Amino acid sequence: MGIRTRRAREHHKTHFVGFAFAGAAGFVALLIIAFAFSLNSLVDKWLKDIPDFNGANSYIVAQPTTIYDSNKQVIAQLSSQNRVVVDLADISPYALSGTVDTEDIRFYQHNGVDPLGIIRAIFVSASGGREGASTITQQLVRNTILSDEQFDISLKRKVREAYIAIELEKRYTKDQILNMYLNTIYYGNNSYGIEAAANTYFSKSAKDLTLPEAALLVGIPNSPTLYNPLTNPEAATKRRNLVLERMKNAGAISEEQYEQACAAPLGLNPTPAPTLNNTGKYPYWTNYIKNLISEDFSEDLILKGGLNIYTTLDSTGQEAAEKAVTNRLKAIGRDGLQSALVAIDPSTGYIKAMVGGSSFKDVQLNLATQTARQPGSTFKIFTLTTAIGQGMSPTVTLNCNSPLRVSSTWTVQNYGNINYGTLSLARATEVSSNTGYVQVARAIGATNIVKTAKDMGLTVDIPAYDSITLGTIGVPVIQMAEATSVLAANGVHHDAIAITKIEDRNGNVLYEHKDNAKQVVDAKVAYAVTSVLQGVVNGGSGATASVIKNYGINQPIAGKTGTTEYSDNLWFVGYTPQIACAVWTGYPDSNKKIIVNGSSGHPSNTSCPIWGEFVKAYLANVARAEFPKQAAPSYKNNSSWNFSGSSS
Repeated sequence: MGIRTRRAREHHKTHFVGFAFAGAAGFVALLIIAFAFSLNSLVDKWLKDIPDFNGANSYIVAQPTTIYDSNKQVIAQLSSQNRVVVDLADISPYALSGTVDTEDIRFYQHNGVDPLGIIRAIFVSASGGREGASTITQQLVRNTILSDEQFDISLKRKVREAYIAIELEKRYTKDQILNMYLNTIYYGNNSYGIEAAANTYFSKSAKDLTLPEAALLVGIPNSPTLYNPLTNPEAATKRRNLVLERMKNAGAISEEQYEQACAAPLGLNPTPAPTLNNTGKYPYWTNYIKNLISEDFSEDLILKGGLNIYTTLDSTGQEAAEKAVTNRLKAIGRDGLQSALVAIDPSTGYIKAMVGGSSFKDVQLNLATQTARQPGSTFKIFTLTTAIGQGMSPTVTLNCNSPLRVSSTWTVQNYGNINYGTLSLARATEVSSNTGYVQVARAIGATNIVKTAKDMGLTVDIPAYDSITLGTIGVPVIQMAEATSVLAANGVHHDAIAITKIEDRNGNVLYEHKDNAKQVVDAKVAYAVTSVLQGVVNGGSGATASVIKNYGINQPIAGKTGTTEYSDNLWFVGYTPQIACAVWTGYPDSNKKIIVNGSSGHPSNTSCPIWGEFVKAYLANVARAEFPKQAAPSYKNNSSWNFSGSSS
């Protein structure tokens, strides 16, 4: 409770007698005027701008939004208050009768406003005592619909409150109103509603409260600070016993029950209220989901609306992904070095694992979704797909010497300036020859490469320059995973999906994902590309191939490494029939060169081991599958291609 709220409540207590007597008397008079002469202009004016009070959701101040994984296990809750909403059947009968007998003895007789209670309060206040005149229904209205006015001690607020209370009783049963009230009121110690209070003070559910426990909780809302049993047990005990006395006088409990309950110790077994960090078990994923739903739902609804968000995340896979990243970065031992990973089911587009960094505490920026890094040679996947799609055979030969003079102003080198001589397109892919691929890009057209990349899922702005085949334009990790999944799915594109369904607090479906699968790459072309990319793993550059193969993954694997010019972005993007996964390693806030064991870093000692460890664990119990074979595409004669560029 904030300082302003506490002061307002203390002010209310200090001036209670004067306000109660004068206000209650005036309230009776105004009620007579308001309801005998409904067209009274003053009352009409007061009631003109009443907030919407239709719908039961209006009477729940806040209920957490819950995020589930793919197995419907809770992985996060987004909330502004510690509250758990329960049905009336899940609340101890002692708490129900105690609340009514203490707060509103005539609750089941009046219509929302209790004139007899008002008169009684006037006489009690006049004699120096203290007696509230508000019914449970009025308190519910005050704490919800009129929460912004609850400390406004005025006749206007009382009339508005009474009007809504009467209307509320026309719409809901007494039990429904009592249920809403018990789920709404504040019990101190960041506990809103009877269920949260039962857990906070007794580490149990509200349905299991004993008579003395229930009476203790019933007494707290009158003054959550004064009657806090954790800090003021003596006052809390006196208040509890007063509740018990009222229950006895109302006939809810016997004399014997009353005496035993009054003699019972408080029996507290506190559980600290949960910290409302709103990050959940997997902070990067939680924030990603929150950002997605923020496009359609207000912050207020997300934190208070009790939404149920069903996501695609596989918690077992997520644990494996986080472990793989942590293990590799720890082994490298470089401060500030980070890795990001996204894994997607090619058959659905469902994101099964996402690592936005190794430490959310240190870096809140999601490096898998919120940054775009140069993909290096992994971008050659799009050039290869475009080339084969245009009829270029993997057997076509290329001049892969280094350096290669492409034009009067542009000279290209292979990584390490290695001279590879004349190679087939397939072999040029395996060794990742820059000089060979620049010639391919010029032959098929940069505009066509951009179109392929866009069709496969890239949404970043890509200028149609021949140099894009070298991965010079930044791409988010999630988009590289989505695009690669197209090849694993025989050329079918699925959007990368994180949320499958959203329900409101009553179980009504607000959103449900519908697949929009589209064939963007011919199945024959996709299989031909996959066959070439399998060569990268099976017969490519020794270090990369051996690292992946050393993990003993019993699945066919296709993929491509990526290393930028200054070894500041290291990638491996690969897939099996069941999972497509992109891994990036680098420094999030700079283009700092990556050093591993005293030498320039390489995907083989950074991103490849992460990919291998994750996929090995993720597919540990999955039967081997094969990429569905396709007939070869129609290839043009190899001699029909004109490759430009000359060795320097």
